Amino acid sequence: MDNLNVYIHAPLIEECRKGNSKAQFRLYDQYSKAMYNLAYRILNNREDAEDILQEAFVECFRNIDSFRFESTFGAWLKKIVVNKCINHIKKKKIDLTLCETLPSTIYEEEEEIVYDNRRIFKSIEMLPDGYRVILTLYLIEGYDHSEISQILGISESTSKSQYSRAKEKLRYLLSKN
Repeated sequence: MDNLNVYIHAPLIEECRKGNSKAQFRLYDQYSKAMYNLAYRILNNREDAEDILQEAFVECFRNIDSFRFESTFGAWLKKIVVNKCINHIKKKKIDLTLCETLPSTIYEEEEEIVYDNRRIFKSIEMLPDGYRVILTLYLIEGYDHSEISQILGISESTSKSQYSRAKEKLRYLLSKN
């Protein structure tokens, strides 16, 4: 990893460690939108995403001394947000139903279709929870199937098959919208 990227917020983080609320606000201001979007993509609920965002930043600033510049601040914060989302899902016992069936439509010929981001994200929101969470973690957030299996407590092969089914379901939803 490029050391420049890892240390980009070093002075700001040092101020946060001293309890400087203006520095905390600057980090919050810089990362809150992206972290909210991440939480929303995983939870598919605005209120829950807002709650997770606040909890994640409280935890972040409470534990800022544990940040060791081994990754970027954004990556460290993202991990906190993802963990909070997964814990929220487990606590609420949100049904991460892992579907065994594919949409009835089989795509023999791939059409080249251009989708706008809004339409794609709207379709992702329509996915069943299990599909949406795995697709978001893998495709959008860049976790590999091994990491997803550990996070969700499922096998790596289940993560792979659910991701594959999620892509099929997403294609189906996009073809209907």
